[in-house]
Amino acid sequence: MPELPEMENYRRLLNQRIMNQVITDIQINREKSINVPPTLFINNVIHQRVVKVHRRAKHLLFHLQNGQVLLLHLMLGGWMFFGRKEEKPKRTIQIRLSFGNQHLYFIGLRLGYLHLFHEIEVQKQLSDLGPEPLESSFTLEEFLKLMGHKRGRIKAKLLDQEFIAGIGNCYSDEICFDSRILPTREIQELRDEEKDRLYHSIKIVLTAALNHGGYLENPLFNGDTQTGRYNHLCKVYDRENEPCPRCQTPIKKGTISSRKTFYCTVCQH
Repeated sequence: MPELPEMENYRRLLNQRIMNQVITDIQINREKSINVPPTLFINNVIHQRVVKVHRRAKHLLFHLQNGQVLLLHLMLGGWMFFGRKEEKPKRTIQIRLSFGNQHLYFIGLRLGYLHLFHEIEVQKQLSDLGPEPLESSFTLEEFLKLMGHKRGRIKAKLLDQEFIAGIGNCYSDEICFDSRILPTREIQELRDEEKDRLYHSIKIVLTAALNHGGYLENPLFNGDTQTGRYNHLCKVYDRENEPCPRCQTPIKKGTISSRKTFYCTVCQH
């Protein structure tokens, strides 16, 4: 599932291509991917200029000239492609937004969605989300306040979008590895120095992943050399039985909160 670095990468690239561009045509092939009748969706979106693309947690928000917002969550298996019709991937397209002869294709939205809201409504939809971990306001002091008297396993809490927004299965494992803390540890067991390491690892891992375009391999457009470069830099995620890059111990795979989890049993404590 795309996480904060992947969605922020998409946001940056899309703003370069569709900001201030007018949506000239719309195709909806899967009505379950939207939240209103297709006619209403089309009437409110077609001929609208995209003012900007914003990100909140794992969501993208396409702000339109008329004050409406398209709220995107790709969920598991979702991705996008931008280009001409002849460049389109040979995959099932759930929704297509056209900008003249260039099109934004939404692919794999079996669980994902592109919902239409007014500005006030979309803020209500996102009101339960926690702080953005890469913003300057997310300080060590604020992180320690958030930790407070929280209980439960570290990985499960990192996945909690009301705790911190945007971290998912991949980066929770990478953050725990970078901080040398087992994801199976209970939060209430952490010493102050471990909380400090965990905070800095959140910043380090997410920044590195963003700078390398995240771990999703599907390019956003032909010639996209940015998207997915972090996939080969993951230290433990999806690396079962491969040698730990620090101590060479085989990476172990387990399950926490029904989510696959990868870690080193030797150099993570």
